[in-house]
Amino acid sequence: MPIPAAAPARVLTVAGSDSGGGAGIQADLKTMLAFGVHGMSVLTAVTAQNSLGVRGAWDLPAEAVRAQYRAVADDIGVQAVKTGMLSSAVLVDTVAELLAGTDAPVVVDPVGVSKHGDPLLAAEALDSVRTRLLPVATVATPNLDEVAQLTGETITDEPGMRRAAAALLGLGPRWVVVKGGHLPGEPVDLLTDGDEVHWLRAPRHDNRHTHGTGCTLASAIACGLALGQDVPTAVREAKAYVTGAIAAGFPLGAGIGPVDHGWRSRG
Repeated sequence: MPIPAAAPARVLTVAGSDSGGGAGIQADLKTMLAFGVHGMSVLTAVTAQNSLGVRGAWDLPAEAVRAQYRAVADDIGVQAVKTGMLSSAVLVDTVAELLAGTDAPVVVDPVGVSKHGDPLLAAEALDSVRTRLLPVATVATPNLDEVAQLTGETITDEPGMRRAAAALLGLGPRWVVVKGGHLPGEPVDLLTDGDEVHWLRAPRHDNRHTHGTGCTLASAIACGLALGQDVPTAVREAKAYVTGAIAAGFPLGAGIGPVDHGWRSRG
């Protein structure tokens, strides 16, 4: 009989579903497959969305989220967790409590709005993100809009990214990645824990099909951490993967298409 292969590293995503397949749980699981880990999921919300935007969103009950999480963590176990869409204070508090009892690195993508500008986080949930979720994060990965929501800082340049990172670290995560892709010029992200500072630069690709970039980056970081990488290495490798996925992003429907999670296997 063949000898069973050892189980791969296990990564859990706690996020919403994207019916168009470009972001959310779907993007997370595709990313995990690309990194060779075993992806698992806790569904927090169902969205009806396509390339043009979000038509509707429905949260799952907190007890359903808790039951999914416990079913996976108590039996299979996790080596890293990534969080995405947690649209209500109840869901943020529920997930933060679960994460606090889990001995694994946590990557928090504090999803505030969709690629199309649709709000995905209730205003009353912001305080729970600040006080409950960010303190349990190993790495937090906000974009500039999410930085403004969480800190009140409007970022227009790299010195502003430094100020925002300091404000975010004050909320409790061990590391932050301030994503500066929306600034003009060369895309740059700032990774810091308050002591180490890493500016991560990449070429800007002339491709509007970038749906799912935030979910994909956070999931890729979680994969690296589950595989035993330190945070700077995991973030660098995640950024390289996302940069390639953006370059290979393709059109779907009449709006913004997704990044290509399988770009490495198509090369």
